[in-house]
Amino acid sequence: MLSKRIIPCLDVKDGRTVKGTRFLDLKDAGDPVELGAMYAREGADELVFLDISATHEKRKTMCSLVTRVAEKINIPFTVGGGIASVEDVAALLEAGADKISINTAAVRTPGLLTELAFRFGSQCIVQAIDAKYEDGKWMVFLEGGRVAAGIEAIAWAKQAVDLGAGEILLTTMDRDGTKEGFALDITRQVSEAVNVSVIASGGAGSQEHFAEVLTEGCADAALAASVFHFGELSINELKNYLKQQNILVR
Repeated sequence: MLSKRIIPCLDVKDGRTVKGTRFLDLKDAGDPVELGAMYAREGADELVFLDISATHEKRKTMCSLVTRVAEKINIPFTVGGGIASVEDVAALLEAGADKISINTAAVRTPGLLTELAFRFGSQCIVQAIDAKYEDGKWMVFLEGGRVAAGIEAIAWAKQAVDLGAGEILLTTMDRDGTKEGFALDITRQVSEAVNVSVIASGGAGSQEHFAEVLTEGCADAALAASVFHFGELSINELKNYLKQQNILVR
């Protein structure tokens, strides 16, 4: 059995880490480079940096931030936001990112996933899926949760992996920032539907929530933001708790 991973997420807007609820009401949470370095020291397995306004505002994720992060931390990190081409990915990987997260562009141009996997290897291509529960189904949303894609999350996850994605980052928008717990049903369904790692995101509020999503939810990794940013949970304490629950963590 592979070890489960704990991954702090840093949503970045205008060079600062921010955190909201259900993608709205953003609050400042600090400098992303300093936070990333602190999480690396505390035992985070990986980091995710998402430029949450890049696609909506038609901007590209800043390579300068990636370079600064790469100079400060010694754990793998993923970068996403506004990535839409082979050139975007090449620039970010060259700047120091280990993986890239792609969402909107892959849905609109599915062949891009295949091209990226061929050029850079599927191991560094993460398909991000922002899912919202509507009319009894989990549906995909684009452009930072602003635009409905009209496709079901499970079907798209399977297609994305078939096209070349090497990992799925599943964010349930309904739970984002609520601290009410991860959406175990959709996380488990996606995890059972694909043969790559699934990172669960959205709803972390307690140590128990992490344990639930890594067991009942069948997730390979759990991602969270505000509980780490605002000091409600420490990564070291969380990992010790998970080990006490007989959950294999790194």
